[in-house]
Amino acid sequence: MPTTALLSKERLRASSLDDAPQVNDLLHRLGLGTLSQDSLESFAGRNNNWAGRTSGGVPVFVKRLDGDRGEALIRFRRVLDMQHTVAGHTGGDLRCPALLGHDEENRLLVFEWLQDGQAGNSLATRGEFGAGLAYRCGRAIGALHALPPVADRSPHPLPPTWALHALPLSLFSAARVAELHYWTLLQNDRPLIAALEALREREKAVEQRTCHGDLRLDQFLVHGDLLYVVDWEESRVADPARDVGAFAGEWLHHAIRKINSDVDKVYGPGVTLTRELILERGAAEIAAVRPLITAFWEGYRDSGRAVDAGFAERATSYAGWHLLDRLLATAGMQTRLRPIDLAAAGIGRNALLDPGRFVGTLGFTL
Repeated sequence: MPTTALLSKERLRASSLDDAPQVNDLLHRLGLGTLSQDSLESFAGRNNNWAGRTSGGVPVFVKRLDGDRGEALIRFRRVLDMQHTVAGHTGGDLRCPALLGHDEENRLLVFEWLQDGQAGNSLATRGEFGAGLAYRCGRAIGALHALPPVADRSPHPLPPTWALHALPLSLFSAARVAELHYWTLLQNDRPLIAALEALREREKAVEQRTCHGDLRLDQFLVHGDLLYVVDWEESRVADPARDVGAFAGEWLHHAIRKINSDVDKVYGPGVTLTRELILERGAAEIAAVRPLITAFWEGYRDSGRAVDAGFAERATSYAGWHLLDRLLATAGMQTRLRPIDLAAAGIGRNALLDPGRFVGTLGFTL
């Protein structure tokens, strides 16, 4: 399940190349030189990666797709398909870092490293993600949805409606207490389960397009004056409202996080967040991010993408699920669910149960 909390990508010391000699073997075969361990960086994520300037002076970002080999190869081929599709059919709105080479046997991908690039989630955390950038993101995703269909037409794994009835033993055994508490809440909420199952059924009936499939703010990268979209491992043909809703869901998650982070600044030190304060702050923070969602939506519409009559409501439903999914990831890192987590779950639930009512709240105006 591709879940990642809305956190700035942490720069780490890269794992030793002695444990991955295939990296320099591939770089050498590509004529790019080799990487030295002393100057390498890495970034937090589910895959091992190495970033640096080669002995040939080429800045590279090397990613190895880890995990189950069969599943990793599927993700690997999705990336190749999308890189080829974007490179062959894009205009000025959609671009991704150049793929310099790959090694399928070892699931290695070599990209141009945009060393000074700023990830969208980092810009959001610093308050530097403005409406102009949101509009450009909307145009980029509109251009993405206009691309020819990619090869992968498999159903998207999320929301995992199968897990809303019973968790497999492997997932149950690995879950923390807060995570199990959250799953219990979801599994006992029959209206929510019905809404999620209906959303999956609606996806089958709408026009499907090439989609990112795992859109988050950290998948947008600003380098100089250019905007890039990265990480295509979950890309496939799907309901385009998924990507639009995911962008809105990211800002809902950002707004909820600010309730906790800004409480001392707003109310003074030592104030306890009551349910009333959480709701008050939540409404204010969602209102603050609504112009960014609206700007994205305007950019998406201005890209030339036509939307069907139910598109905005489905996007709102996907935004609600996206928030629940991010909270599920957060629960996996905590010992208990906090009041703010339950309040955020309530927001996501409301968006799923009555999306028509919340279309305007999120800024999906027509």
